[in-house]
Amino acid sequence: MQSLLQILLLILDVAKFILIAQIIMSWLINFQVLNLRQPLVAQIWDGLNRLLEPIYSRVRQFVPVMGGLDLAPLVVLIAIYALRIVLMNNAAAFY
Repeated sequence: MQSLLQILLLILDVAKFILIAQIIMSWLINFQVLNLRQPLVAQIWDGLNRLLEPIYSRVRQFVPVMGGLDLAPLVVLIAIYALRIVLMNNAAAFY
């Protein structure tokens, strides 16, 4: 059962990495460091958005609009950290 815990933690780590990559890439696009007219950048951006937009749309139903500031990625990142804490605190159940 310990391997199940490790697999779940790995999935959370990968999700955290993808989320942080999308956040940093959105900043770089908004500050015009990256250009969406470049094919590789556009493909990566499209892939990340296709992965994360279904999650963001559900979170946006509950998070109020903050005048152009999207808090959905922050809420999802906090949820990932909370799930990791819950799993680690209940690690004894996996032994």
